[in-house]
Amino acid sequence: MNTHKDPAPLARKQLNLATHHQLTTTIGIPRTTITSRTRPGGPWQRLLPRVYLLQTGPPDHRQRALAAVLYAAEPAADPLSGDTAALTGGAALALLGIRDAPPAPADVLIRSPRRLTPTARVRPVTTSRWPGTLTVSGVPSARPVRAAADFAARCPTPDRVRSVLAQVVQSGWCHPHDLHAELRTSRLLSRPAVRTAAGELLAGVRSVAEAQARDVLTGTDLPTPLWNARLYTPDGAFLASPDAYWPDEGVALEIDSAEYHYTRDAWHATLRRRLRLESHGVLVVSATPSMIRDTPTEVLTALRTLLTLTTPRPTPPTLTARGHQQLALPI
Repeated sequence: MNTHKDPAPLARKQLNLATHHQLTTTIGIPRTTITSRTRPGGPWQRLLPRVYLLQTGPPDHRQRALAAVLYAAEPAADPLSGDTAALTGGAALALLGIRDAPPAPADVLIRSPRRLTPTARVRPVTTSRWPGTLTVSGVPSARPVRAAADFAARCPTPDRVRSVLAQVVQSGWCHPHDLHAELRTSRLLSRPAVRTAAGELLAGVRSVAEAQARDVLTGTDLPTPLWNARLYTPDGAFLASPDAYWPDEGVALEIDSAEYHYTRDAWHATLRRRLRLESHGVLVVSATPSMIRDTPTEVLTALRTLLTLTTPRPTPPTLTARGHQQLALPI
């Protein structure tokens, strides 16, 4: 006679996942039943040690992420509480839709001094500084600012660090000053790649293409622009937010990527933004990321020409620019 509980309510709450402890202790399913159901062709699957997927189909990205948390959580704790295990790093950022953030191996925070054996898909990260957590797509996760810092701590590729941190800020998941504070607390600003990325974000840079443009401009005698400044007309109406803007000269640099303008509507929106700028007296240089990367001299020549032409302009733009100044970055 079966005396165990129905695992369906637990499965619904945990994306069709359960731990060995939950199945045997909480629900009362015998170990032999678990073994039988996870045999090849059976209705369940073993995703990780002591973690089971209660379905026959393959797991999706959310189930893989939650499985990592279930594996890392203390057996008797509620794994959905975020108290003993929380997704962080690239896997947490991937759930937020951040491109270039690899979901595997999944970094999962556990409290110090606890230790846990890593697997090919789970990388336990011991910490004595437990973060605030939230639930993302059903998965307990560190807040984006902490996940971004944990990603930067373990990513060996400078360009990817630059890209991912920029995307986190650009997507609105955290403010650049909050990210800088977290990186500083995590003692990561001594790393050149992280320090560079943090400096660019404080300066207003929001993408790798903008960062590359900033690198190109830094080595010249051109004036320093505002990055992602918000431009307003004299009556206070928002006009546009060009990638780089020289307020004294009324010159803007727009970096237009085909990746974001692959539809007719998106392309028309780009053209309309340029028309709005030009109708208010702003001179615009348009370039693609590949132009910034491969032929920076041509972009600089165009900018230099417009910046020089604006010197004697009788009617410069009467716009208000609210943007990011170049800020010092203390360690």
